[in-house]
Amino acid sequence: MGYSNLTKKFSTISAINIVPFKNETKEIDWKGLEDNIQFLLKNKLEVIVPNGNTGEFYSLTFEEANSITKEVVRLVDGRATVVAGVGYAVDTAIEMGKVAQKAGADCVMIHQPIHPYVTEKGAIEYFRNIIEALDIPSIIYFKDPNLSDNVLKELAPMEKLVGVKYAINDLPRFAKLVRQVPKKHNIAWICGTAEKWAPFFFNAGSVGFTSGLVNLYPEKSVELLTALREDNKEIVWKAWSEILPFENLRAKNNNGNNVVVIKEAMELLGLTAGITREPVAPLGENDKKELSDILKSWKLTSESLGV
Repeated sequence: MGYSNLTKKFSTISAINIVPFKNETKEIDWKGLEDNIQFLLKNKLEVIVPNGNTGEFYSLTFEEANSITKEVVRLVDGRATVVAGVGYAVDTAIEMGKVAQKAGADCVMIHQPIHPYVTEKGAIEYFRNIIEALDIPSIIYFKDPNLSDNVLKELAPMEKLVGVKYAINDLPRFAKLVRQVPKKHNIAWICGTAEKWAPFFFNAGSVGFTSGLVNLYPEKSVELLTALREDNKEIVWKAWSEILPFENLRAKNNNGNNVVVIKEAMELLGLTAGITREPVAPLGENDKKELSDILKSWKLTSESLGV
C-alpha cells in the first residue's frame, strides 16, 4: 500500500490543538475541547494533532489521551487529517495507536521516548516496533539533539513512515539530513518548532510547520504559509516579525511558557482554554502584560474573532 497521497497532506500547517482544563478541578473541559476543534475547522486547518505537546500530552493519563483522540476524530469527521500523538513505553504507544486507528485517525505521531538512557539502536527499535505494529502510518517527532540523525536515515525506507516532525533548531544538520534521505522514501519533512523557525526550515527542505498560534490567530499562520509557498519574501518576513514576539514569549523559561502563553491569550480573547496542569504554572504578571501588549499590537480582539 502506498501512502504518497497522505504524505502530501502534510505540506501545510499541523495544528496542535490545546486541551482545556477546568479552573477548579483541572478536569478536561470537553465542551471547551469541542469549541477549540470547531474553531480550527472553521478556519480551514487541514491537519489537526491531538495529544501533541501543546495539548499537554505528558500531563494526561493514558485513558484521557485515548478519549481525546476518539473525541477529536469524532468532531473532525473527515474534514481534516487527524494525527494522534502516542508515546511512553513501546507497548503503551502501540495500544494508544490501536485506539487511534480504531477510532478512525489517519496517522499517529510518535513522541520521542522520555527516558534517561537512550541509545541510537534502541531508539531505532523503539520507533520501528511501534510503526510496524500499526495499520495506519506514523510520523516521528524528533526532538533530542543528542540523538543521531542516523535513526531517521535507518527508518526512512519504512513504507508506513510518512513524515518527520523535526524539532532540533540546527539548520545545517537538518538540511544535510533532508539531502541524504532519498526522495523515493516519501518522507514529509515538517518544521517542528512552529512559525519562528518555519522560514529557515523551508529554505532547508521542510514542506510544512507545526503551530500552536493557530488556536487563536490562524490567519497570521496561514499568511506565513502562503508567503512561503509563493516565495514572497517581503510577506514572509513581515509576518515572521509580527509573530516573533509571541513565539519568543512562549520560549521563555526554557520553553516552559509554551502552552500557558497560548492558553492565556485564548482566554484574553474570549476563547475557552482553561488552565495548565502541573508542572506548568500560571503566567507571571510581567509576562501577562507583555502578552496583552502583543495582542493589542495585532489588533486581535474577541470581536475580530467573532467570539
